[in-house]
Amino acid sequence: MGELTTSIQYLSGVGPKRAELLRRELGVETLSDLIHLYPFRYIDRSGITPIAQIAPDLASVQLQATVVSRTLYGPNSAVVSQETDPIHWGAVKRLSVIVQDASGQMEMVFFKGIRWNFQRLVPGATFLFFGKPQAFGTRLNIVHPEVDVPQEGALSQGALTGVYPSTEKLKTGGITGKVMCRLQQAALALCLPEVEETLPEYVLRDRGLVSLQYALKNIHFPKDSYSLQKATYRLKFEELFFLQLSLLKQKYVRSRGERGLPMPKVGPDFHACYNALPYALTGAQQRVIKEIRADLTSGHQMNRLLQGDVGSGKTMVAVLSCLMAIGNGFQTCIMAPTEVLAQQHYANIQKYLKPTSVQCALLTGSTPQKERRAIHAALEDGSLGILVGTHALLEDNVVFRNLGLAVIDEQHRFGVDQRARLWAKGPSLVGGGDLLQKTVATHGLVNGGDPLRSSGGDERSEVFSRSVSAADRIPPHILVMTATPIPRTLAMTLYGDLDVSVIDEMPPGRKPVQTMCIGQNRRAAMYKFMREEISRGRQVFVVYPLIFESEKMDLQNLEQGYEEIVKAFPLPDYKVAIVHGQQTNDEKNFNMSAFVAGRANILVSTTVIEVGVDVPNASVMVIESAQRFGLSQLHQLRGRVGRGAEKSYCILVKDVKTSREAQQRLDLMCATEDGFEIAEQDMKMRGPGDLEGTQQSGLPISLNIASLAKDGQLLSEARAYAAKVLDADPELAAPQNAPLVRELRKGKYEIKDYSKIS
Repeated sequence: MGELTTSIQYLSGVGPKRAELLRRELGVETLSDLIHLYPFRYIDRSGITPIAQIAPDLASVQLQATVVSRTLYGPNSAVVSQETDPIHWGAVKRLSVIVQDASGQMEMVFFKGIRWNFQRLVPGATFLFFGKPQAFGTRLNIVHPEVDVPQEGALSQGALTGVYPSTEKLKTGGITGKVMCRLQQAALALCLPEVEETLPEYVLRDRGLVSLQYALKNIHFPKDSYSLQKATYRLKFEELFFLQLSLLKQKYVRSRGERGLPMPKVGPDFHACYNALPYALTGAQQRVIKEIRADLTSGHQMNRLLQGDVGSGKTMVAVLSCLMAIGNGFQTCIMAPTEVLAQQHYANIQKYLKPTSVQCALLTGSTPQKERRAIHAALEDGSLGILVGTHALLEDNVVFRNLGLAVIDEQHRFGVDQRARLWAKGPSLVGGGDLLQKTVATHGLVNGGDPLRSSGGDERSEVFSRSVSAADRIPPHILVMTATPIPRTLAMTLYGDLDVSVIDEMPPGRKPVQTMCIGQNRRAAMYKFMREEISRGRQVFVVYPLIFESEKMDLQNLEQGYEEIVKAFPLPDYKVAIVHGQQTNDEKNFNMSAFVAGRANILVSTTVIEVGVDVPNASVMVIESAQRFGLSQLHQLRGRVGRGAEKSYCILVKDVKTSREAQQRLDLMCATEDGFEIAEQDMKMRGPGDLEGTQQSGLPISLNIASLAKDGQLLSEARAYAAKVLDADPELAAPQNAPLVRELRKGKYEIKDYSKIS
């Protein structure tokens, strides 16, 4: 393995300066890093195109031609020197070389490397030229063509040439595409014999895969398109297979090793709530509740992701899940990312709980001290069944008697440290109350037997007296909810070690939101429509983009928009509220509450209202500069309307300068309300990096060659095969699986664990 771990600087043609450039620009530090940097496309250089057949619309051409003449130009295209003139290099700005073959003539143009190319490209000499043709006046030319001597041949003449990732700094530092090919050739010559096979023989045989050495050689320098296809398939499958193997192994270890709170009963409160519902649950809701019920009775800790489009009924499922836990004597909590969302959850849950005897409370940063003390007391004596709140739930003095289920809404909006503190609030094995002891005594605990093993009063007393560490606690069951539709392939990667439930059915009677895209020239008509809706007693959202809260330009646009709205909708006939990230929490909550309560007709805001704001009376969502939003954000914002009985509208206002890609997004929004279809298309358009609704943070793992947007079928196959391997050998202990263990231990396929709260 010596050559593979050798620093890139010791490769011929690199050196310390170029090594630092490669490290900084591409993350390449060793020879192994280099040979695993794959081309992102290929150019066919297997043929020669006659000059007469070259057209400017061709992507690239290769021609063999003889140099006819050379001309050096200075500023303003003045001729500095021709063949017989003395050369004043300081005045030279451009080199023009006329070449010809049997069919015609063409120009090669150089703005860099002028002296070297002038000395090399002498009249009468024949070369291979490769590049993108373009029209310049009546003449065709190629700017900065790649040049080779025919008898030497290009590195991949007669084959496919790889094009590698590059940057302007790399090119300036002399690491051109041609140089990169030479470096790869040199690295493969040194390293390829040392490359160990990462997949067992039976995997290669079952999947019809070529060896890793063959794949690496042909991904860089394919003999033909068939060899490239075989190499690409092998490397993509390997990458996706190990990713899924790592995730499924985590899931297997947790299901075997994480103690779960047994919840064998449903309880009377569940039945009371269910039977009192004024409507029937959708088939999707019923299916998900059965899946959660199976988790709670399994004796293993539940880690389940619940996906559901806006308005699909996730909150109802969460409440019924909480009532199942309460039916077994446990407490529950529902944690939301914002105070407004927590308040709305609390208000809705209170309605659902009317037929039950369950107590529910709300804990946020603005909860008065007197109420806090009452909540803390009810938590500790076990009388409080459901606690709804924000990050205030994580405070040290919030102590549950028996926390059995934690529901986390929009989990990606909480930090890892915050989630870890919730994890530690599970019941203690050493003093967690009579209920836990009775539950364990009656139903047992998976993995660990009876933790309260007693051989005498003294030992038991000693156990109870020692401090309770995180290891002494049983984590609560976890239900993670998101209204951000996640494409299936991305869910398999981000949440591959969770069990995933999807509510893919909307409640009956929900009216579709009519979506339209308009230009700035229709603003007066839009204001007229808004006034008509307000006259009917409806309310209106007006949302402005705010990518980063500190951008003064965005805040200025928001404030100008607010002033314009106030002028168009003046007091006393209209009341306009404003919410943005520069306000204090009190200001935000006051203005948001005014709108929720109906005291304001219009809410002008940034995307702080993207998630969870529930105002059934709002019938119009206006999104200004809609081309600046991603599809996921647009869909989430649209989900804020259409929540009542009235028909609702989403108006996408685009700026004059709207790119073709942005227009495609807006057209898709007008064409469908299906959040999962939108998410799939979003991933195809933008890649998977920002589909969780977070800012541009990218994926938790980097894929070298596979694409979640394009290789969904292969990802499914890789996951199924990884599951098959683990079914046969869960510990990967068989000698034939040694290569798998060795590869996993390298840590390349470790992924941020979105399921665990620790």
